Amino acid sequence: MEFKTFVFYVMGAILLFAALRVITARNPVHAALFLVLSFFSAAGIWLLLEAEFLAIVLVLVYVGAVMVLFLFVVMMLDINTERLRQGFWKHLPVGGLVGLLLAVQMILVLGGSYFGHDVMPAPPPADPDYSNTREIGLVLYTEYVYPFELASLVLLIAMVAAVTLTLRKRKGTRYINPSEQVSAQRKDRVELVSMPAEKE
Repeated sequence: MEFKTFVFYVMGAILLFAALRVITARNPVHAALFLVLSFFSAAGIWLLLEAEFLAIVLVLVYVGAVMVLFLFVVMMLDINTERLRQGFWKHLPVGGLVGLLLAVQMILVLGGSYFGHDVMPAPPPADPDYSNTREIGLVLYTEYVYPFELASLVLLIAMVAAVTLTLRKRKGTRYINPSEQVSAQRKDRVELVSMPAEKE
């Protein structure tokens, strides 16, 4: 077995374990940290596939930004996990059916070469001057520019929703009205009092 194949199996095993722990961990913070581990493992697999740009983007964007946002929301919301687990068994059949359909779809997509189709030949070796970053940019901003813009809009909506979830009214907390601060004048803040001078 080559070393590259060995590293692929190790990274794949870590990725599967971390993905399983994301959905089975009882603590939401632990689940988010296992998701970080799965992102790092997926980035390692992409490095083996010579997709360095995608691996770096996965680490910088998802681990560096999105997961920080997830952890921020999870810690600020103070989620009651006991109440969330009450409806687990009630929704388990529907969830299992959806998971089975997704598994069948993945098998049909990834295992298409085993269902009557010829096995795809290996791609020719790339030129020394080949840049996968340039090719991704050309495809992303020409052929898939509208789905790319749509995905950015969905991420923006998710960020706004995450921020609004953390804005909760708490008793005994004083809030500042920015419009009142901006429209404030000197007479509203300072009062000049005329007092007679005192003689010793």
